[in-house]
Amino acid sequence: MYHYTESGLQNVYLENGVIERKTSHGPVTSIPDVDGLNRVIGRALASKTHLTGAEFRYLRKELGLSQHGIADLIGSMEQTVALWERHGKVPKTASRMLRALYLETLDGSVKLRELIERDNDLERKEGERLVLRYTKAGWFVGETERAHA
Repeated sequence: MYHYTESGLQNVYLENGVIERKTSHGPVTSIPDVDGLNRVIGRALASKTHLTGAEFRYLRKELGLSQHGIADLIGSMEQTVALWERHGKVPKTASRMLRALYLETLDGSVKLRELIERDNDLERKEGERLVLRYTKAGWFVGETERAHA
């Protein structure tokens, strides 16, 4: 069995699929289809009920997100994400959110991420008014405008 520590996780072992060769510079190990392997690991992690800090970091990196990026998405702070990843105490809601984002992205649909980003953008736009217009066909959203203080 090959202990796949390159993943950043300490509990991943490969039963087969590892090619080991001796070269003049020493032994070399190669793994075919590393992207496919990482997706399988990610899907297995995303199917768990709760993530450790290392598993959270793994999925975050697989999504191509920085600590700042995931903090923005889930409404947290970058330093908080760093603490979760370092000490392994990830809140259940953050764990659920990241697992859902990963699975949705893996399956080719990023609607949840778009929803979260849109929601975050709306929160940043404090002081805007939602203007509704009534017509013979019913109510409709008009323009949004800055509220005058």
